[in-house]
Amino acid sequence: MYGLDIPASACALTIGDWLLLNPDGSFCRMLERRSCFSRKAAGTKVAEQLIAANVDTVFVVTALNHDFSLNRIERYLALIREAGADAVAVLTKADLCDDPAAYQCQVQALDPLLVVETVNGLDTASVSALQPWCRAGSTVALLGSSGVGKSTLINTLTGQTAQLTAEARVADDKGRHTTTSRTLHLMDGGGILLDTPGMRELQLADCETGVQETFADITELVKRCRYSDCQHQSEPGCAVIEALQAEQIDGRRLANYLSLMREQTHNTASLAEKGPETAPKAVITVPCKRQRGCVKGR
Repeated sequence: MYGLDIPASACALTIGDWLLLNPDGSFCRMLERRSCFSRKAAGTKVAEQLIAANVDTVFVVTALNHDFSLNRIERYLALIREAGADAVAVLTKADLCDDPAAYQCQVQALDPLLVVETVNGLDTASVSALQPWCRAGSTVALLGSSGVGKSTLINTLTGQTAQLTAEARVADDKGRHTTTSRTLHLMDGGGILLDTPGMRELQLADCETGVQETFADITELVKRCRYSDCQHQSEPGCAVIEALQAEQIDGRRLANYLSLMREQTHNTASLAEKGPETAPKAVITVPCKRQRGCVKGR
């Protein structure tokens, strides 16, 4: 391992970035990103936090227990679609659930084109359903709350104990944050797995398109409203309220759509008001065998 000095003038880097190095192994430039995930920084800080770059597919990992949340899945899907990656919903701990098919139907109802896989993370045969997205040259990220089994999936997919694991709390199925930093794992077949810590807070910003695509059914109804600035509360001629009253859309789904749109609008405005920040000088560590050519930021 060796340290790579990144000049202060370089743009902010994140895990998944590919870097071009000079013949002497020094930093030359960052290659253009194919995709980029970001969120508003957790807490009250008004800043954008980069999560990952150059991800092809994201496994949205959700456990079939008390932690199951359609609202959270929709939040992740909005982030993924805004970033330009493909999403696969991975429902874990199927072996501990009495009726995994019922949960799978709920997730599938969010989008008929969404791929939904139900797995037992400890069973290699079960997890093999995810292998098509882990082919050579592909980068797959895992997003989900603590305790849903992301680290277990990493270990099973790589065939080794690459990540520490811990049992979720029995009382509420909450995780114990065994993964505390973002890590890359190379697979024997040439794919790359990117593990992320469970995020207690994932605030959306500059994510209007992602939200609209995730709630495509509601987005189409919005276009039919009489007023272009309709808030979908009690305005006359609101196609969204009419569809809700006719039970054509789900009340939970509508409430989440409105909440995410308000959130991303507020956070986008806050970040725009503050303006861009200067990227700080950074030092990243990369494997020695990749000292020349392109290396992937960690």
